[in-house]
Amino acid sequence: MASTAQPVAPGITATKKPHRSTGPSGTTPPRAPAREARRIPRFVWALPPVAVLALVFLYPLALVVQQSFSPDEGGTSIAPYGDVFASESFRSALTTTVWLAVGSTVGCLVLGFVLAMVIAFVPFPGGRAVAKFIDVFLSFPSFLITLALLFIYGNVGLANGVWTDLTGASTGPFDFLTTPWGVLLAEITYFTPFVMRPLLAAFSQLDSAQLEVASSLGARPARIVRQVILPEALPALAAGGSLVLVMCLNEFGIVLFTGAKGVTTLPMLVYSKAILESDYPAACVVAVVNIAISVGLYSLYRMVSRRVGA
Repeated sequence: MASTAQPVAPGITATKKPHRSTGPSGTTPPRAPAREARRIPRFVWALPPVAVLALVFLYPLALVVQQSFSPDEGGTSIAPYGDVFASESFRSALTTTVWLAVGSTVGCLVLGFVLAMVIAFVPFPGGRAVAKFIDVFLSFPSFLITLALLFIYGNVGLANGVWTDLTGASTGPFDFLTTPWGVLLAEITYFTPFVMRPLLAAFSQLDSAQLEVASSLGARPARIVRQVILPEALPALAAGGSLVLVMCLNEFGIVLFTGAKGVTTLPMLVYSKAILESDYPAACVVAVVNIAISVGLYSLYRMVSRRVGA
């Protein structure tokens, strides 16, 4: 009997179609539907961090706010706010806090801008090491800078010791660390790197060809700084200055370690009311005011940073 298989062209391999199983009736059974993976709602992932935040931060903050409306006589009243706002110590502390913060911020902006320009545009041996040290300096605690200044300018510090050895005087001329000017110097010394860091980042992106062109056209250094460097530095100055202002408003360690008894800021007033006088409602009122000012300025800092792209 002759084969009915059709010939296959050379070079082509015959393939066999896969056999599909059929059911009893000869039809192909339907495929089982794929099981859809169960997805956890997104809000469930947000619950753990929100719970931790509420327990660690919001709950203590709520207790402070509640205590500020709870006078010692009992009940709930705004009397603690009226008593604190009417006190001379609060008004003096608020004034001192504001002018120290503003003065320190201005000093940090000026000093940080000059030092950042020197590091970025004036080549000198060890320039990169100095720039790296700025990053390390940001991790230093504030009281460490205050202790260093005490060793140099304190009543028995290095500067007064050199003066008494040379002149034979019983005391030295440097006696300003326990005054507001000493606190101002310590804050400027400590917070200036917080301005320099964003400035150095901004200067690293500045095209040096602009400086060369301006110099070749006869522009003096002061004009180059004013018309070329300063416009590029404004976003970094705005962001760094806003951050320093917020941090200076809440600074406690520098004022405490300088021993400036006549300098009372809002954080120092909270410490005095709570620890020394045991007046917890008044301490909580001052703390709430300090928090409100800090949050407002931080919101301003974030807005400025977002707008200038720093």
